Amino acid sequence: MSTPAGLFSDTPGFMRCKWCQATPAYQRYHDHEWGFPETDDRQLFEKLCLEGFQAGLSWLTILNKREGFRQAFANFDVDQVARFGDSDIERLVMDAAIVRHRGKIVSTINNARRAIELREEFGSLSAYIWRFEPAANARPKRATLEALKALPIAPEAVALSKDLKKRGWTFVGPTTLYAFMQAMGMVNDHIEGCGVRQAALAARASLKLLKQPAS
Repeated sequence: MSTPAGLFSDTPGFMRCKWCQATPAYQRYHDHEWGFPETDDRQLFEKLCLEGFQAGLSWLTILNKREGFRQAFANFDVDQVARFGDSDIERLVMDAAIVRHRGKIVSTINNARRAIELREEFGSLSAYIWRFEPAANARPKRATLEALKALPIAPEAVALSKDLKKRGWTFVGPTTLYAFMQAMGMVNDHIEGCGVRQAALAARASLKLLKQPAS
């Protein structure tokens, strides 16, 4: 039997989304993190920042530098990053363990300060972000590669991008925000037949959220 489009198998009886084929680390990320629902503020902020750094690059490049990013940005603790100043910016621009893009570094510090504002208004970054979860009926009935490719960027990603920009966030365009929504499990884009898809769906089904819809 042929392997469905968008999947691969290097383990007998188990298929994965083809995009993670490159390295074992990429496969671990796919198997245990991507598409699984996340509510921890620190991890959500990390994912937002790393998706911003990924713009124009491959996600594998960012994943390979993830530990360097964590060390450079105080493990993405928003309170610590919000206190970074000019000397930290110069330090980070010289840090080969991360992507040395001054604009994205400055953006991360700015966004930490904006994240604190969201926390003060909504109680947590998580409570704010999950307001933008797409309705289940907005997703394809079968998540084939063809169906996912045919989808436009989710209106909720556009709305989240627009709202964050209004609140002063940067490097949060709709494409970046949709990738973030995929990574943190707000949408499940594991292809039908992927051995991880059902586990991610079950994790979302068991997650209880107290959320208000986005206005």
